[in-house]
Amino acid sequence: MKNTIKAVLFDLDDTLWAIDPVILRAEKVLLNWLNTHTPAVVKEDFISSFRLRQKRLIEQVPRYGYALWELRHACLVEVFEEAGIKSTAADDAMQVFSRARNDVRLYDDVISGLTRLGYRYLIGSISNGAANLDQIGIAHHFRISIVAAEFGCPKPETAIFHAACDALEIQPSEAIYVGDDAESDVAGAMRAGMKTAWMRRPDLAAKKALPENIRPDIVVHSLADLEKQLMP
Repeated sequence: MKNTIKAVLFDLDDTLWAIDPVILRAEKVLLNWLNTHTPAVVKEDFISSFRLRQKRLIEQVPRYGYALWELRHACLVEVFEEAGIKSTAADDAMQVFSRARNDVRLYDDVISGLTRLGYRYLIGSISNGAANLDQIGIAHHFRISIVAAEFGCPKPETAIFHAACDALEIQPSEAIYVGDDAESDVAGAMRAGMKTAWMRRPDLAAKKALPENIRPDIVVHSLADLEKQLMP
């Protein structure tokens, strides 16, 4: 496998940073902004009720399951309209949330790992999330970055993996996909004909499971571990 790999493609959330603390913090930042600027929309248990609203909208519009910026914006529009506030306030609120959502804490190995891997491989990303690599400050490490909401379908659909390979002008068999989710990342990339690396970060390992029918080519715990297993 080592000699055939030309590209390393990454998932983002829970692969290059832990996403749960980021979202929790961003929700609190948004709530503080709403309390200051539009207190009429903030009711008891606002965050939990907002999550229920998101779940309802996803059931109505399946696209929202991977178009996460659009989902949150649509929920905010509803909240403001119900309170008799102009829905354009949702744009300002989303700017606040997006800044906080992209204020991520990269795992310690990410910058050095991407740098070293970039000397030998084409680097790309495929994500179902709403991260903005320019705002995070690591976009320059990636030759291509495909976001499900912009592409039109999410992982684990084969098309999104093949689109990344086409953009890099390689065959799927010449790429390895690195991600934490068994179905979206490992199984999806396998079905697309790519090699796979299951990222099992120590701080998240307890909540990640790998079904018996899904077998990645390698299991890694960091980018340094990935580099070691890939390089001769």
